[in-house]
Amino acid sequence: ANIARVASLRAGVPESVPSVTIMRNCASGMEAIYAAQMRMRAGAGDAFLVGGTESMSNYPLLMNDRLVQFFTRLSKAKSLGQRIATIASFRPGFLKPRVAILEGLTDPVSGLMMGNTAENVARHFGIDRAAQDAFALSSHQRAAAAQVDGRLQEEIASTPVGPRFDHLVEADNGIRSNQTSEALAKLRPVFDKREGNVTVGNSCQVTDGAAAMLVMSEQRAEQLDLAPLAILAGHGHAGLDPRMMGLGPVHATPAALREAGIGFEDLQRFEINEAFAAQVLACRAAFASGDYCRQKLGLEGPLGDIEMERLNADGGAIALGHPIAATGARIVLSLARQLRAAGERYGLASLCIGGGQGQAFVVEAA
Repeated sequence: ANIARVASLRAGVPESVPSVTIMRNCASGMEAIYAAQMRMRAGAGDAFLVGGTESMSNYPLLMNDRLVQFFTRLSKAKSLGQRIATIASFRPGFLKPRVAILEGLTDPVSGLMMGNTAENVARHFGIDRAAQDAFALSSHQRAAAAQVDGRLQEEIASTPVGPRFDHLVEADNGIRSNQTSEALAKLRPVFDKREGNVTVGNSCQVTDGAAAMLVMSEQRAEQLDLAPLAILAGHGHAGLDPRMMGLGPVHATPAALREAGIGFEDLQRFEINEAFAAQVLACRAAFASGDYCRQKLGLEGPLGDIEMERLNADGGAIALGHPIAATGARIVLSLARQLRAAGERYGLASLCIGGGQGQAFVVEAA
């Protein structure tokens, strides 16, 4: 189904307004914003409702190939003898399911799970277990503080949930305000069980979620007497080795800065999606590495340092979750809100994308 069309009609958008669903893995929500800006620049509209949604709890179990072949033979059997012979060929192993979420998080080119790519970038930049767990703990602590202070509530719309839709979800439920470094240290590696450091505790959560916002031209906003929250000042996207996909934000950022006409030093806030603690910390190291920026990005030197207090100030996907298609829109909204609250001008929203890509926005407070 064209989920954008279904959602818009259920939300009361007139039937005459068309809808399109965009897929760019983790960056789908961000790509929707960019697509709206491109359509405006092309004169194909001046107001767009954009966003992203993902229900990871509803990812299905799938029939494996042997069960599919069994049912295919059974459907083609014409005589009673053929049907009996086919049924007799059934084995219990045919019922072993394919797990959709595992297949969806495995890169077909490199054959690696996303967590294994996080192990790769961690090894490359020497990001150890203690640093990953410390970052994960900070994510929960920051998100918990933002929740208590009401800052996160500015981004949340109360949502009725099924099956009866008789109660509301009014806050993120993945935040662990009582998380400790001791509890995180007890968790075992998931992807590289012998030598790895990526655990369920320092990885993003499997989450349901959605995000939406309005994108429109300055002239249309003035006509409707709407005050913009932020301006998309620059955009960049890039490709890189799928085995090192977590470094996508570093590769995409230079193009976004060039389009915005600013330098890395002008950025005051950073939202880098926390697919894994290892991946965010590796991006931070790569931004500050002259060797990496020269060899991989063709720059003369490092992009710059990111102060930890300016990175994911209200927590990230480790605490809030990463509903894949929604996250790109969520981090742009969160960054815009933070810039306005702090009275700052420029920020960077960026994420890595499975398959070896990165996308980045320079967001300017309006």
